[in-house]
Amino acid sequence: MIAQDSTLLVGSAPVAPHFLPDLELLRKYDLPGPRYTSYPTAPQFTESVPSTDLLADLQEESRDPSQPVSLYFHLPFCESRCWFCGCTTVITRRQDLADTYLDTLERELDLTRPYLNPAQPVTQLHFGGGSPTFLAPKAIRRLGEIIHSRHRLAPDAEVSVEIDPRRLTPDQAQAYADLGCRRASLGVQDTDPRVQLAIHRVQPIEQTRAAITWLRDAGYTSIGIDLIYGLPYQTLDSFARTLDEVIALKPDRLAVFSYAHVPWMKPAQRILERDNALPAAELKLKLFLLALRRLTEAGYVHIGMDHFARPDDELAVALRSGRLQRNFQGYSTRAGAAIHAFGMSSISQTAGSYRQNTRDLALYQAAIAEGRLPIERGLLLTPEDRRRRQIIMALMCERRLDFDSLSKRLNLDFALTYASELDSLADLTADGLLVRDESGFTVTPTGVLLIRVIAMRFDAYLSRGTQRFSRTV
Repeated sequence: MIAQDSTLLVGSAPVAPHFLPDLELLRKYDLPGPRYTSYPTAPQFTESVPSTDLLADLQEESRDPSQPVSLYFHLPFCESRCWFCGCTTVITRRQDLADTYLDTLERELDLTRPYLNPAQPVTQLHFGGGSPTFLAPKAIRRLGEIIHSRHRLAPDAEVSVEIDPRRLTPDQAQAYADLGCRRASLGVQDTDPRVQLAIHRVQPIEQTRAAITWLRDAGYTSIGIDLIYGLPYQTLDSFARTLDEVIALKPDRLAVFSYAHVPWMKPAQRILERDNALPAAELKLKLFLLALRRLTEAGYVHIGMDHFARPDDELAVALRSGRLQRNFQGYSTRAGAAIHAFGMSSISQTAGSYRQNTRDLALYQAAIAEGRLPIERGLLLTPEDRRRRQIIMALMCERRLDFDSLSKRLNLDFALTYASELDSLADLTADGLLVRDESGFTVTPTGVLLIRVIAMRFDAYLSRGTQRFSRTV
């Protein structure tokens, strides 16, 4: 269902939409749900799975030398806390903590090596946080030496880093480039001074512009910018200005995240409840529609959920060619890679398991000091978990359920086996999120915006627990 007249007023001038779904429809399906960076999702991980079983699964999968791998390093330190943040962070200005942390990371890599195959090519390497720009250039280069001495990067490996423009220097940009980074994601969130002050992240647009210049000069070929809608004091006027200022920077990718207000998990977020300044649900939906329209009118392709990219970007090419993937870093182009993650709170993935390190820095360092891997919880997937993961990822990345293709992939009669789930799609089809044809279901442009809602119909765990999620819009 697409609104025939969904014009939004920005200032005094109405702007005709490129594509806008019915606001009432978004309101109807704006409900709590997983983001499906994995399936089963992280709330299903448990401390009851023996780490020996998880490591045995890792070792078994590592036997195949052709199996590509993705490396993730969690660098948790930040100099100050952004009050909206939902990441696992350590707030400090002590640079010596970073040096100690690198010592621990190096030992964790060595403790993991017996379970890995050094012949497997690394096709993806990502540095997340926290803030990787907390590390001084010397520490960044040391981290690069630690990694390159233990892993073989493929010639076309995608190496990326998350950047805090407030902390970046030209030397840091060059140090990560020397390590292999060619893709960077910059946290901006919003350019309005009042919003920035409310979220405890003051970042003039000049800082972001300078950071992009330094990164381009250092040889980075892909620059992404992260925005958030649903923050205190955001209005249609203010967010329109943010979008205009960011589009003028000509990023290759944008992520426009819905602010996830989860104070039961992140108590600091309660600060944002002061002055009753968080946007009401209807305004938040309109902010989302505004971003959708402005970015598509500027020529960006909507990859899915909150991701946008230029038409010639690797993500957009992967979407068109059916090679799009999804993992803990969001949408990706590196298919079939197991994820080996290092650092506190990091999550690793194989075809048959997930494992997560402890989220407490002291416990993480103590475990490594004792000579054991700091696995806190994990999950061994059942055959049904693996099948449903393929179904959900087909929806998230291919935007289609092709019955014959899925029957072959899963070695069963898909329409018969999942008849009740397919029957549950009737209301979504009636509302224009899906189109049914002889061979299956295709997700419509409106359905792409609500893809989490569609995927939830195939999630076997949602009815089993009381876990809480962010909202789908």
